[in-house]
Amino acid sequence: MKAKFTYWKESDGKYLGYLNSHPDHWTQGTDLNDLKAHLRDLHEMFSAEVIPGIRRVAELVVA
Repeated sequence: MKAKFTYWKESDGKYLGYLNSHPDHWTQGTDLNDLKAHLRDLHEMFSAEVIPGIRRVAELVVA
């Protein structure tokens, strides 16, 4: 399984990012691998639980 994510490096050297399916929930890491580990944790938590208020992204077929 794959999940797309967006990330960037801050001026202090930390990496920030979020799962594209949950853009309101950012996490950070000391390096890219650490950030990916935190993103995996978020993905696991969001996939396993129904959490009130968590926004999701979906596609709608219209034709």
